[in-house]
Amino acid sequence: MSKIIRNSDMARLARISSVVNFCLISTLLLCICTNPTSADVELNEDNWTQILEGEWMVEFYAPWCPACNALYPAWKELSNRAYGKKLAMRLAAVDVTKSPGLSGRFVVTALPTIFHVKDGIFRQYKGPRDAISMLDYVENAKWKQAEPVPSWKAPDSLQMGVVAHFFKLSQGLRSVHTMLMETYGLPTWGSYLIFAVATIFVGALLGLLLVCVIDLFYPPRRFERVLVTSDEVEKRNRNYDEKKSDDTSIFNELINDDIIDDEENIHNSDAEKNSPSDTSDEEKKDDGAGEGGKCDKPEARKRRPRKAD
Repeated sequence: MSKIIRNSDMARLARISSVVNFCLISTLLLCICTNPTSADVELNEDNWTQILEGEWMVEFYAPWCPACNALYPAWKELSNRAYGKKLAMRLAAVDVTKSPGLSGRFVVTALPTIFHVKDGIFRQYKGPRDAISMLDYVENAKWKQAEPVPSWKAPDSLQMGVVAHFFKLSQGLRSVHTMLMETYGLPTWGSYLIFAVATIFVGALLGLLLVCVIDLFYPPRRFERVLVTSDEVEKRNRNYDEKKSDDTSIFNELINDDIIDDEENIHNSDAEKNSPSDTSDEEKKDDGAGEGGKCDKPEARKRRPRKAD
């Protein structure tokens, strides 16, 4: 009887050990399959600032990206080689499906994208994507030959932080769009109509808020009403009429002066054309001297002075 009990206990122990081994193996396989990168740190919106100190290689990936999955062996080998050579460089990875704000902050337009970060200076790695090339890029400081990301485009700048918030907002709107179609069964045009109405309402609300803020800081001027008596109104009207009549008379005099001058010019030009021109200037002088030494000079035409404006 005791032998039977011992055998049953041994069988139970064997079953328990096999179950434990199965769980350990399953956990290990699950970790390998669900982690497409072999990075020291998984970055997100909360802990990404730690790469601003030290030297890092950062990969942006997505679980559905075939190129990211193809890069996994080289990335894992790079981690092992860096650890074996005791380099100060560390590896990090960003899942763009979980942290869309970081993809906007780093302006990631293709996957996978690799960045080299050295003491807060960002450079995009564009070399071969094998472990030896990436290790040589870091170990022999070939990153010095690459142009750093400009300061206005740096991920830790204020403007890129604003871009990151816009990316997070777009991701949130996309999730709402998916929820409206899958959960509530709305058609695509129905979801777009809801977003259009919400956009108009939010725009009108923001415009009203902006007007209130402007009126608060720059209030409009208040004009006081001035009462004028009827006598003052008549006096102003008379002054206006007198001024208008003076201007009209001055204008008419100027026009008349111009007409008179034009007529005199035409008369003088006709007289010059009809005058004889057979004798020369010297003969005219002699004739004048012979007649008594007097030379008649034409009188200068005087222009009537105009009235000042």
